[in-house]
Amino acid sequence: MTSLKLHKKLAGALLFASLVSCTDLKEQVIDEVLGSNNANPENALAAAYGQMGSATFVDHSHVFALQEYSTDEALLPTRGSDWGDGGIYRAIHEFTWGADNSVVTRTWNALNSGITQSLTAISSINNSQNVANKAQLLAEARGLLALYTFHTLDLFGQAPYRDPNVDNAPLEVRQAATAIDELITEVESLLPDLAELGQQNTHNGRFTRQAAYGLLADMYLNRAVFKDRYASSFNFSEPAVSGSGTDMDKVIEYTTLLIESGQFNLESNYFRNFDIDNSGRQELIFVVTQEINTQRSSDNDFAYMPMERIQKPSPVNRGTNASCTTPEFYATWDGNHDDPRFHRHYQYDDGTWFMNDGTDVSMPATSTVAGSSQPWFHFNRGLMAGQQYGPNLLSTGDFERTPDGRIKVIMLYCEKNTTLPVDFTPALNFDNPSQSIFTQAQINQGVRVFKYEFDPEKDNGSSNVDIPLYRLGGIYCMRAEAYFRKGQTDLAMADINKLRTSRTREALYNNAPGVAISTLNEQTLYNEIGFELYWEMYRRKQAIRFGKYEAAGTAKPVSQPFRRVYPIPQSTLDASDAFTQNQGY
Repeated sequence: MTSLKLHKKLAGALLFASLVSCTDLKEQVIDEVLGSNNANPENALAAAYGQMGSATFVDHSHVFALQEYSTDEALLPTRGSDWGDGGIYRAIHEFTWGADNSVVTRTWNALNSGITQSLTAISSINNSQNVANKAQLLAEARGLLALYTFHTLDLFGQAPYRDPNVDNAPLEVRQAATAIDELITEVESLLPDLAELGQQNTHNGRFTRQAAYGLLADMYLNRAVFKDRYASSFNFSEPAVSGSGTDMDKVIEYTTLLIESGQFNLESNYFRNFDIDNSGRQELIFVVTQEINTQRSSDNDFAYMPMERIQKPSPVNRGTNASCTTPEFYATWDGNHDDPRFHRHYQYDDGTWFMNDGTDVSMPATSTVAGSSQPWFHFNRGLMAGQQYGPNLLSTGDFERTPDGRIKVIMLYCEKNTTLPVDFTPALNFDNPSQSIFTQAQINQGVRVFKYEFDPEKDNGSSNVDIPLYRLGGIYCMRAEAYFRKGQTDLAMADINKLRTSRTREALYNNAPGVAISTLNEQTLYNEIGFELYWEMYRRKQAIRFGKYEAAGTAKPVSQPFRRVYPIPQSTLDASDAFTQNQGY
């Protein structure tokens, strides 16, 4: 077993112990995983940031799985001999998960690790006598603690905590209904000490004042749900935790600070937000920074998972034919296929457009993968439906070429069923409608989401794409929803239309802007938020707020309100009696 694999196994086995045992063990576990001295405040803070990109928010089987696979936006079915995995992924979409589901357990562990590392950073910074910018670094560490805790409370209803300023402090368990107000108060108190984005050597991968505004808006938008998780309706007009106004007034306040700051602008090309070179882009407020190097983790899952195995961006890279969207979500786009966020064709430097409709003969071989001479085949972006086309990999290890040296384009057939066309169908026809299991003859089904650009630089699992947690488009969505819940429909529609008309189509369609809507009701608003934020770990929270989470759908029965939170993993309950199992499990 390699050292890296050993460290990961140690982290999983000892993670919970790091919270319930002594401080020395906690620091020892982190040191083993990162191989650094976390007594150094900067190292400790870097470790807390690093956990964001160590699967937590970038791997499909962690936060993404619980926030997206449980909704109409995404599912990961079993496809023939692939992705059975004991049914752990199907269970998330079919609402049959239990306390022993490993997707649930690994997400809990990853978020708990973020809490642990944030607490370690806080303690280390507090105890340091000579660290530069101490107040700022301490505010960042406390902000990360709030971020990890918020996501843990959202998904699990409770979260662990230790007072980092007290030696051998007892383990506390924070409950969502009360902790949400504590978190809001905590983050609001950090604002004076947090750096403005771009100052004090900060970038959008750091927890700046602007990141705090995004988190505060998010917390206020969901506060009513946290307060009464199983309610038949939520009180979105409750007085705010601090200051005047209601929760929705606070959402409007914090989102407006970001919208009117002049620091951020909507991308006309929507997909630039998810490109390989999106680092520092004008719309991104707070991201998980990813870099392909030997010093930090990165993950290509959001691009790799939906792509068919036969779809190859380079001769040495491929997809894995796993996740897709549902017919229900795809149908919300009816009448909106010309929306610039739905689909975008790729254009090569010589002007060639990849049409992906059977008319393509060849693509230039002049685009090459970074750091190599391998040709780079660029697939289109957005929701991919219908027959797919692409390059043919020869036994020589190179793409088949035309006589003039260009990459030949062919009709694609599934790699694991070579007589089955790669025809991504909107319909998902399972033999048993209640189970998302495809036979080998059905593995082509499902519209795929090619939102994030596939980075072929290193391998299928690495990427330079920064993963947005808060970006300006999402901030407009939050404000629009808050306006709508206050009865200010015209202002809500103005924000939605700002998103629609600021995005433009590719030059193939004369850079046409999106078309404004003339009316807005609750269903339209729900759809519009989905158009802007699909596959960004947002849908579950949105569905709960709008009362749609329990609805039946593809391979999903009508569910009960207790499913709005996931169970505390059985392994955690076995290790300590500090936690109690959530209702219904």
